[in-house]
Amino acid sequence: MDTVCMALAGRAAEQVFFGRVTTGASNDLQKVTNIVYSTIQEYGMNTKVGQLAFPKDPNAGPGDKPYSDDTAEAMDEEARRIVDEAYERTLNLITERKEEVEKIAKFLLESETITHDDVIDCIGPRPFKGDDAYNEYVSKRSSQKEEESVLEADEKKEEEEVEDVGGGTGGLAPGLAFRG
Repeated sequence: MDTVCMALAGRAAEQVFFGRVTTGASNDLQKVTNIVYSTIQEYGMNTKVGQLAFPKDPNAGPGDKPYSDDTAEAMDEEARRIVDEAYERTLNLITERKEEVEKIAKFLLESETITHDDVIDCIGPRPFKGDDAYNEYVSKRSSQKEEESVLEADEKKEEEEVEDVGGGTGGLAPGLAFRG
């Protein structure tokens, strides 16, 4: 449920830094609610409700559902529990990492956008090793190094071609030397 925690992070940060939550994170709550109910109702990813799928029927009227009121109540309880646990986890994480969150916030105020490499420069690398392919994809530094090595290889190739073409004629191709 890392995605749920991530979506709740703005709301939790408001609570940690300002002592209150504003309406700015209301869209995040809608996303969280949709994610959690989808895992419970559509994907059967909940032990209390079980491995059952109740996909939403776009043609169903209000109150039409393929499950009982007791099941609906269990779904609501599970959704509330999952969101509450995710919010607590997020609050704890932001409280533990408050200094790092402040550094990132200040950086964003100064530059408006932030890259993976900026985050590493600001607060250091992740506490765990990530996937090499992912790191290469998100890091601008590795793509810059790759571009530099390609440019160097191209320059070296051009130099070799110039030397080969010269063949001791002062850089002119045979047959083009002109004596006047």
